[in-house]
Amino acid sequence: MQLSVIILNYNVRYFLEQCVLSVQASLQDIDGEIIVIDNNSSDDSCQMMKTRFPHIKLIENKENTGFPKGNNIGVAQARGEYICILNPDTVVAEDTFVKILNSQLLTPNSQFGIIGCKLVDGTGNFLPESKRGIPTPWVAFTKIFGLYKIFPKVQLFNQYYAQQLNENHSGKVEILVGAFMLVKRELYNEVGGFDENCFMYSDDIDLSYMVLKKGKVNYYFSETTVVHYKGESTVKDETYMSRFQEAMNYFYTKHFKKSTFFSLFMKLGSFLFTKLKKNKKTTSKRKIESYILISSNELLKEKLEKLLGKNVKQLSTNFKNELPSLLKGINSNVEIIFDQNELSFLTIISAFEKYKCEKVTFKIIPNHCNFMIGSNSSNDRGEVILIND
Repeated sequence: MQLSVIILNYNVRYFLEQCVLSVQASLQDIDGEIIVIDNNSSDDSCQMMKTRFPHIKLIENKENTGFPKGNNIGVAQARGEYICILNPDTVVAEDTFVKILNSQLLTPNSQFGIIGCKLVDGTGNFLPESKRGIPTPWVAFTKIFGLYKIFPKVQLFNQYYAQQLNENHSGKVEILVGAFMLVKRELYNEVGGFDENCFMYSDDIDLSYMVLKKGKVNYYFSETTVVHYKGESTVKDETYMSRFQEAMNYFYTKHFKKSTFFSLFMKLGSFLFTKLKKNKKTTSKRKIESYILISSNELLKEKLEKLLGKNVKQLSTNFKNELPSLLKGINSNVEIIFDQNELSFLTIISAFEKYKCEKVTFKIIPNHCNFMIGSNSSNDRGEVILIND
């Protein structure tokens, strides 16, 4: 078997359903498998998997074992030569895995370690954590005080988000994000997998660094784009920042000597980050003035108009000819709804990137689903809207 896709789920049932649909489509021409591990969700994630995807391996943990252990449990049952650690709040394109597996990165003598890809949020904006540097005390300092924004082209200040590498150019990086990590199963096991002493947040940094210590090269692959709703899996609150601070301190103490400097700035960073997130939360709500449905389904249009209480402009699947003129010069909030029953995930993801705009948000109605799903901000949980039959 060539590839095992490992998806660890916790209470994101609708995002998980969409994720699995996209992975199934992406594995169409690959000898692969999907393994879903559920960390004792209180929603109906497991029942949904058993009903809709009875052929997919589901591991039901009786407790929330955390991100590292949950993924290690899944990898232990994987059969693929390669594994991909994938968040449940992601959407991959139909050609995502084919592009990576057929790339020059995977030649027999390749020294590649982990491969990451270009991630965008639910509004189509690039997520800079797709590629990062090792968070030494200095690098953490430049991140906390925003020096990487002030001096984006100065190497001394731009290492946290590996800004020496453009988001649309592939290349070597040090740290990749746990939302999407493709690695040889043999190498994953050789470094011990995710460190189970990390409950979450520094686990992907630690795994990336352990692979570097093996003399391997981590790689950012920009030729495929994956949507990561980001805010859906974890609410960014004070508890999140406390755990993040502990995780970063654990990583630094494990791999470097203990640093008072680092601990100090992590505490200061936690305080500033929490305040910033709170401010963003209060401004992220938006009122949608008009809706555009990309679908030929007239009945669906009628359902949405009844549900949303507004007229819905309908475009065919050849929307690329009409949509640009509709969006030109818009000064009110517009939401575009994609009917994935008629559109590929690749087409939808490409549209996210092409039509991203401060006034535009997106929703997807996944194939044979009675809901639409999306996120208007990478700082908040995503939104699920049920569509009555």
